[in-house]
Amino acid sequence: MKVVTMLSRADRQDRRLDEGIERIRTSFGRTRLNWSLQRERIVQAFLQGEHITIRELYSRLNRQGHRAPLNTIYRTMRVLCEKGFAQARRFGDETQYDILFAKGDHDHLICTGCGHIVEFEDPTIERLRKQVAEANGFHLTAQNLELYGLCAGCRAASAGLMPRL
Repeated sequence: MKVVTMLSRADRQDRRLDEGIERIRTSFGRTRLNWSLQRERIVQAFLQGEHITIRELYSRLNRQGHRAPLNTIYRTMRVLCEKGFAQARRFGDETQYDILFAKGDHDHLICTGCGHIVEFEDPTIERLRKQVAEANGFHLTAQNLELYGLCAGCRAASAGLMPRL
């Protein structure tokens, strides 16, 4: 008889965090940068967020009582990007870092009013990308679809401010 254990959402997140840290720690062993408790804390803080900036990462670490120099955070994030664990993306005025290894291909809706980001996956878009690439003799090595507009909250706020004719 096979027993299936159901994990809570928090347990799945903890497991994903532990697996992510172990994969990254192993990968760091093949770089010039040493793995340290400070880098582990940076990685932990990064893996707990979505679309995080260096400034937000620095603040999160400070709130947790873990001091980390900005240059160490920058170097750590650069290596995470080089190794394929993270991707730096420009959303608005700042660079935000997205976790890659725990996600499949996904795209973004970005509010130009408040900066809110919605991730989505759509098999129709994936098929269309492949069709367009094949039709033009391309082999895709990377992809990035960002759609910009106003979220419902910003549209409602701007509608309330606009005079009615």
